[in-house]
Amino acid sequence: MAYVIGVVVLVVGILVSIALHEVGHLVPAKKFGVRVSQYFVGFGPTLWSRTRGETEYGVKAIPLGGYVRLIGMYPTPEAVGNPPVRGFFSRMAADAREASAEEIHPGEDHRAFYRLSTPKKLVVMLGGPVMNLLIAVVLLAVTLVGIGTPASSTTLSSVSQCVLPVGSQATECGPDDPAAPGAAAGIEPGDTVVAYDGVAVESWEQLSGMIRGTGAQEVPVVVERDGERLDLRVTPVVAERPVLDDAGAPVVGDDGEVVTTQVGFLGISPGTELQRQPVSEVVTLTGEAVWQTGKAILTLPTNLVGIAQSAFGGAERSTDSVLGPVGIVRLAGDVASSDVEGVGVAERVAAMLQLLASLNIALFVFNLVPLVPLDGGHVAAALWEGLKRQVARLRRLPRPRPADAARLQPLALGVFVLLGGMGLLLVYADIVAPISLG
Repeated sequence: MAYVIGVVVLVVGILVSIALHEVGHLVPAKKFGVRVSQYFVGFGPTLWSRTRGETEYGVKAIPLGGYVRLIGMYPTPEAVGNPPVRGFFSRMAADAREASAEEIHPGEDHRAFYRLSTPKKLVVMLGGPVMNLLIAVVLLAVTLVGIGTPASSTTLSSVSQCVLPVGSQATECGPDDPAAPGAAAGIEPGDTVVAYDGVAVESWEQLSGMIRGTGAQEVPVVVERDGERLDLRVTPVVAERPVLDDAGAPVVGDDGEVVTTQVGFLGISPGTELQRQPVSEVVTLTGEAVWQTGKAILTLPTNLVGIAQSAFGGAERSTDSVLGPVGIVRLAGDVASSDVEGVGVAERVAAMLQLLASLNIALFVFNLVPLVPLDGGHVAAALWEGLKRQVARLRRLPRPRPADAARLQPLALGVFVLLGGMGLLLVYADIVAPISLG
């Protein structure tokens, strides 16, 4: 049941994100006087619709996107000088112009999208992607600031009974293994370390650093157990343990072996708790996610080659491979139904919100790619038109005609076919060569 709930939450979250993306286009377009004839979530057959004012709002059967129909997206044939029709691609552009012109009601040419100034066109076309970015920021804020992220706590999850050598695969203590100082001093799992060597303990990182630097000298330790504070004394042993980097991960040398050093050791392990983060962390994480998503899109062709080799050639699929719809749904189900010890409802909710935030960041970045029919393609066309107008103004030339965006129709068709093929490949790969999430 939890798996199904996770899938439902993901689908609803995606639909809401799509709907708000289109609102990002709808609101400024109406504000600038453009007539918007349709606002739909989904594609294909219409499941429900209702007309309010001059706009039909509705939901379609295939929840793989959405659209708002802005009247006069392309300049009329007259506005671009009635260019001659020669060849298949020229005919495609002409058909697009004529279809766009037919939607303009008599006397409402001034309400056509192509009549907007460049800044207003940019606001309308960037409204959708920016809405996805805002959704991601809100979801990350709820996750990081409201719920928190898993982090090591000063409440202990386990206490070793002996000191095992580095790299030992043993799970039980042997007769020759020395007793661990923590257990010998009376420290138990579930204890919260309050103070160490007279210093108040605020975090596991602080406590771990103090233990490692103590050496083999006796120090006082204060722990809280069942609401009471106990004063204990412990003498760490000096043991060979891995050198840790700033992230707490073992450092690996040039020879591929873990680098070790002699440090103080108690034999205690931290538990995990949700720690709320500052608002600044939301900005940092959002920026990092946008950067990483941008790099992933730039390397997408190479990634798709690897995915195709996994799907059709039997090669192992990389764990950082791009996920398709099936993989994302599976991931949401696995997150919701996770039975890992210590992962509660709050952790699952946070993980789902982060997944939805990641998808919205992906929508934000992907829609900025300067290719039609993506929003970035229309942004590029608007910038080109604005550049031509500025050059004409500086050179004191007549105002140039509107940019003939309809000429991009063949490119839009090609991009649409490529995106469709990519989607089919990802769906197939997610089924026959899924990424191992365990």
